[in-house]
Amino acid sequence: MIDYTALPKHDVLCIDMKSFFASVEAYHLGFDPMKVCLAVIGDRTIPSSIVLAASPMMKMQYGIGTGSRLYDIPRNRPDIQIVEARMGLYLDTSVAIGRLLNEFVPIEAIHPYSSDEFWICTDGTEKLFGNRWEVARKIRAAIFKRFGIPSCIGIGPNKFLAKVILDVEAKAKGIAECQYEDIYRKLWPQPIGNIWGIGRRMERNLGNLGIKTLGDLARSSVGSLKKKYGAIGEQLHNHAWGVDLSPVTGVYDPDFRKGFGHGITLPRLYSGKEITTVMLELAEEVCRRARNAKQCGKTVHFGISYSQKTGGGFSCSRSFNEPTNVTIDVYQMCLQLFKEQYNGGKIRSLHLSLNNISPDDGVQLSLFEDRSKQRSLGYTMDQIRAKYGSTALLRAKSRTNAGVTVERSQKIGGHKA
Repeated sequence: MIDYTALPKHDVLCIDMKSFFASVEAYHLGFDPMKVCLAVIGDRTIPSSIVLAASPMMKMQYGIGTGSRLYDIPRNRPDIQIVEARMGLYLDTSVAIGRLLNEFVPIEAIHPYSSDEFWICTDGTEKLFGNRWEVARKIRAAIFKRFGIPSCIGIGPNKFLAKVILDVEAKAKGIAECQYEDIYRKLWPQPIGNIWGIGRRMERNLGNLGIKTLGDLARSSVGSLKKKYGAIGEQLHNHAWGVDLSPVTGVYDPDFRKGFGHGITLPRLYSGKEITTVMLELAEEVCRRARNAKQCGKTVHFGISYSQKTGGGFSCSRSFNEPTNVTIDVYQMCLQLFKEQYNGGKIRSLHLSLNNISPDDGVQLSLFEDRSKQRSLGYTMDQIRAKYGSTALLRAKSRTNAGVTVERSQKIGGHKA
């Protein structure tokens, strides 16, 4: 059993915007976000374009949700609105919502989780806005009045419980709360796959151990979980008991990260020969982000997914002897992994990350080449692109038909701005 009296107890709110992209579009088009059948897609000219967001009514009436395809949407229906994503608008709205939350709590009490989800800690605001339920109601009303966006809020003594009760109850009720004493009744019966932080693979692994619900996880041996999954196993057990000691206040640092990654779903199926161009472009982007943060990495993680017809793919990693943020280093490592793993199939997507990072405070010089020149060249190219645009300097491969950098430079998050 856990002694909850010894644990921190805060008033944490996890705030989620319902069908964020779709709600923003509905509001700007003059529709009620909860009543209109609306889908946001990436590109109307591509039948297989993915639905990025769908209004609640679109899901209810037609079964169209995030991940559906444009060709799944019924055609010639006057009640259906299909719009292309405007990522710039969504990001601007997200920033504006953050400013609104700052009217209720100080900036250090706001922790963005994504563009449409925030944690805030309302400790000490009772005299201004009332208790945690009252401030939650006021925030929901303010978001809807100012942006026309419906929202839902989970309330808990820490981030984990606020987030989980948001997912399992508040999304249906609007506002829901889970305190430590509610865990056994509200959360333990929940299927393990409903719990934030447990993906499909972990759900499957835990299921093989006979762990089907959060209660099963709580009653499992923490020693066995830690032995099998390491620190993650211990964290899962703590979460099952509602224990989360992560800070709820403090300046949010978006640059803090464990690695730098980038992935892309290709505009068409690529051959093995063509994919090396995109591989180089991904290496350039990942290394640029690392250099921008004055970091370098020792481990490259690279993977691809084949076409739906072929299925499958691979994901693997390998480490350098010394950390690097030099594009060619990372590209050559990816090329090596690709040659070892590729089976000749058509490729639909790929991802790349540079992990095991450390500060870029210098490089070890090689006896055969001046590594510092390559490092300095990368920083110089970054400065030119920052001043004149991301396409001011391009590698020759990016000008071929296989290149995606030029097209993606006109987009945000891979979609139209």
